[in-house]
Amino acid sequence: MNILIVDDEAPARQLLGSMLLDMGEPYRVVGEAANGREAIECCQAMEVDLVLLDIRMPVMDGVEAAARIARLDNPPAVIFVSAYEEHALHAFQGHALNYLLKPVRSYRLKKALYQVQVPTRPQIQAIQDPVKDYISTVYRGGIKRIPLDEIIFFRADHKYVTACHPGGEALLEESLKTLEDRYAGRFVRIHRNALVSQQRLMGLDKEPDGRCLARLEGTGERLEISRRHLSVVRRLLKKGV
Repeated sequence: MNILIVDDEAPARQLLGSMLLDMGEPYRVVGEAANGREAIECCQAMEVDLVLLDIRMPVMDGVEAAARIARLDNPPAVIFVSAYEEHALHAFQGHALNYLLKPVRSYRLKKALYQVQVPTRPQIQAIQDPVKDYISTVYRGGIKRIPLDEIIFFRADHKYVTACHPGGEALLEESLKTLEDRYAGRFVRIHRNALVSQQRLMGLDKEPDGRCLARLEGTGERLEISRRHLSVVRRLLKKGV
């Protein structure tokens, strides 16, 4: 497993490197970086399977770096290493598989590494596969497939797109526009931040404030329909899609 150590403090990098050296194979330190920007450059230039990533760093912090690393073609796994426990939530929002508090103990590092499962090349190809009967998402270091018929809607939120299905939500690496083009005829855009399954479109409700909300089979959540897309939604409902 090729590991990149990212921390703005040299002693912290040296400590992690020493621990990994003592652990031996299959763990190999292939590089070090002092901030998030350098980390991204290393991930683009080298074969990195895992990034041990500090959070509070100059130039670019670890949260932003993790989000950008996740959008690379073959993203490595990420474990955050920080002295600040309040950042734990950001770790998982930033695609981190685990979170280690400083000072890092060898046995905790070993346990976190043991839990990391780096996707194989066939798995990476699977997540990029444009087959239209399922979507693929990275889940706990592996690949999870969700049948397209189970998807209720796709929603963009800041830098990420989530797919809502009966089992919960899945984080995707693709843009809403890419999904709209790929699944044209099966999903319809109702808002700049949402695509819904045409099969699950049950009706619309008009609110006192004038907003129109889509009712969808399989969820109690109603999604706002923008004026720009309202006529398309009404036409689909009239046709009984």
